[in-house]
Amino acid sequence: MVKKGKKTADLKEKKGISPKKPEYGAKQIQVLEGLAPVRKRPGMYIGGTGLEGLHHLIWEVVDNSIDEAMAGHCDSIEIELLPENRVRVSDNGRGIPVEKHAQTKKSTLETVLTVLHAGGKFGGEGYKVSGGLHGVGISVVNALSSCLTVEVKRDGKIWRQEYKTGKAKANVKSIGKTKETGTQVTFEPDSEIFAEIKFDWDKIISRMRQQAYLTKGVKIKTIDSREDGKKKSYAFYFDGGVISYVKHLNRGKEIKNKIPFYVEKEKDDVLTEIAMQYNDGYKEHIFAFANNIHTMDGGTHLVGFRSALTRTFNSFSRKKGLLKEKDENLTGDDIMEGLTAVINIKLKDPQFEGQTKGKLGNANVKSIVAGVMATALEDYLEENPSDAKEILGKCILTAKARMAARAARDTIIRKGALEGMTLPGKLADCSDRKSENCEIYIVEGDSAGGSAKQGRDRSFQAILPLRGKILNVERARLDRMLSSNEIKTLVIAMGTSVGESFDISKLRYNRIIIMTDADVDGAHIRTLLLTLFYRYFEQLITEGHIYIAQPPLFRIQAGKEFKYVFTEEEKEDVIREFRIKLDQRKMKGEKEKAKDKNKTEEEVDKEDGEAEMKGITIQRYKGLGEMNPTQLWETTMNPETRIMKKVLIKDAEEADRVFDTLMGNEVEPRKKFIQTHAKRVKNLDV
Repeated sequence: MVKKGKKTADLKEKKGISPKKPEYGAKQIQVLEGLAPVRKRPGMYIGGTGLEGLHHLIWEVVDNSIDEAMAGHCDSIEIELLPENRVRVSDNGRGIPVEKHAQTKKSTLETVLTVLHAGGKFGGEGYKVSGGLHGVGISVVNALSSCLTVEVKRDGKIWRQEYKTGKAKANVKSIGKTKETGTQVTFEPDSEIFAEIKFDWDKIISRMRQQAYLTKGVKIKTIDSREDGKKKSYAFYFDGGVISYVKHLNRGKEIKNKIPFYVEKEKDDVLTEIAMQYNDGYKEHIFAFANNIHTMDGGTHLVGFRSALTRTFNSFSRKKGLLKEKDENLTGDDIMEGLTAVINIKLKDPQFEGQTKGKLGNANVKSIVAGVMATALEDYLEENPSDAKEILGKCILTAKARMAARAARDTIIRKGALEGMTLPGKLADCSDRKSENCEIYIVEGDSAGGSAKQGRDRSFQAILPLRGKILNVERARLDRMLSSNEIKTLVIAMGTSVGESFDISKLRYNRIIIMTDADVDGAHIRTLLLTLFYRYFEQLITEGHIYIAQPPLFRIQAGKEFKYVFTEEEKEDVIREFRIKLDQRKMKGEKEKAKDKNKTEEEVDKEDGEAEMKGITIQRYKGLGEMNPTQLWETTMNPETRIMKKVLIKDAEEADRVFDTLMGNEVEPRKKFIQTHAKRVKNLDV
């Protein structure tokens, strides 16, 4: 039976008459008032509702306190993690005003907490500089919290107001008297907005340490009170500011210039503060900030810094005869190698790109920073000749290594090979030519390589066996690195080239999978490969192309049933499960024996033995070569069943420190690291 509405529509369609389209008029336009847009599209304001967005709530509240500190009205900030996912941030600043606001006719406190783009940072003299110029700050935190309480100490009184999902529960009221000033905000992120509410203590500590470095003379204390009886806290206070920050970043490294470069100067209402110091490493670490906001994507202040640094070093080197007339100029890469620098500028009207403030766009800042930097750096080089000699000597040596590496690429590896025209013979390539579909397994040894080649899916999986341990590149320049046959083979197979000619668009495989044995040697090879990727192919990690295969540690069998297990804990669970099954089968056999009296005694005894089975067999895989191709495919290479770890860099600063500790020349820091973490190693295969 055809419904009348459906029949009418069909008839209209046959006659060429279109069915009625949905209306689009004033009724279809939705108006979101107050903070409703924030709850509707939280990602527009905090970048997302994952863990990064969750922590962004803390940063927004703390930024308000930092703004008070930068304005000279606050010297103490406290962040406390409380039970039930609550966070409390307090400071001893001036306190948010509470009197009635002329425009909103509400308390100024309620206006700041409930109206987007309301605050003391859009004009007037409330703040000369601030980080929260987008004006979303605390009102967005209020909108995305199931409950929020704010207490203000101001004008001799303590004022309090409570909110629920961004709406005030009652008017602001006085709850006591005080001689102090300041603001305290306690909030609980809304579980309807955030899928997971789990604050990362280390992440918060790292952020607060950074803010203390950038705001010298301010004490920032962080307390974790989430577990009863296990309260812990850290407090940071640095008189040295960004100089202390640079020294912190360079700890444990060999320093080239013992006296750090430092400049702090205000010009055209922009305060430029820069500190830098060179170490003997091969990687640059430059952190750029605008009004204490970490501009991860750089901006005009970073461009001004780089151009002044390159120009000044080249002119000084030629003036002192360190660069001859026939020599090429030092490039930016030559000068940045081994440099640790912190750039923090403060300006009244920063123009950030995006709500997460990742890049500074003020055009005038480039020339201001470049001018301040060039003048101060020239004076520094003249006044510190021994440090200048060390720095420039390192830069010139880097330039020579760069030219040697260029020659190595052209003559040893052959340019055509790097571009993928000639692939190494030991590479078993895949048939698919679309890089997004392909993956390459870097395998330890020819034996494992043979199994992997037989077990793989040839259409999209390539295998590259490496012989032995590759060169530790932590303390090797590019020219020496390219003298290693194993590394050359890997670079050629990937197709990206390396160094100044690196081009990720030429990557031949979307997934690069490190597959080594589950023993000490395998772990060492894996670490060497990760060091190579981190130091020379970091973009492959940041863009999610590097993985670590997880081969099983054991094959456990009971009768005809078997399972592969990947951890010691899982092994115990499987053994327990198999024992229960064996006991159940034994009991079942005894019951069947009792029921069947027609069988002979010999037949019954034989069945008893079969019911009890032969017990549990445990096979420990120490090497991939011990697995046959079928087992390797089932456990480690089949996309439907395999387990892989994706390599990420959550904290570049910490990652660099760990790589430098574990793979660098200094023995003492490595020894201390091993002693500190030795107890965390559950199963050490020696």
